[in-house]
Amino acid sequence: MSMTTNPKPVGRVQRTPDFDLSMEDLRAVAAFNLACALQVIDLFEAVQPHDPRPRDALAAAEGFLRGGPRSRAQRIGAPAAHRASKEVSGAASHAAMAAGDAAASAYLHPLADASQVGHILRGPSHCVLALEARAVEPFTRAAAVAAVLEQSTPAVVEVLCRYPRAATRDRATADVMSFLDVQLRKSVSR
Repeated sequence: MSMTTNPKPVGRVQRTPDFDLSMEDLRAVAAFNLACALQVIDLFEAVQPHDPRPRDALAAAEGFLRGGPRSRAQRIGAPAAHRASKEVSGAASHAAMAAGDAAASAYLHPLADASQVGHILRGPSHCVLALEARAVEPFTRAAAVAAVLEQSTPAVVEVLCRYPRAATRDRATADVMSFLDVQLRKSVSR
């Protein structure tokens, strides 16, 4: 009995891009995510002052914004900040997630897939949740959303509108992400 081997490559299959996505588009999304994360990074650093992982992720995002390439710095910095978020709770956890998502936003792909919207809005959603969970002077949901929407630009909204709407799920972050998605898309029709 002979065995045949599977000629298909193991791992991810490359998809053909569904639309164009320029470096300027990616930098607009990364700038939005970075601006949101910078609003809340102090909430993580107050709890974990000696853990540099979220700040390192922000530095990786800044390097990309200053014209650097998408690089190992973002690929390593994002999951490191996400791991740091698991070691804390509440506002600090959301702040670390926002930092990781700022670095990860450089890896938005031009695929018409609702899951890609996370690269645009997951970090800002964590920013909303961090602002709401602050121990001192927590924001209302409306105020937190307004603080995030202020960081958006027309370029971010234009990129967002290339993608399908964010899927709504039961998790708090996904609910906020869906709400931000609707609010940003509404700004186009005004």
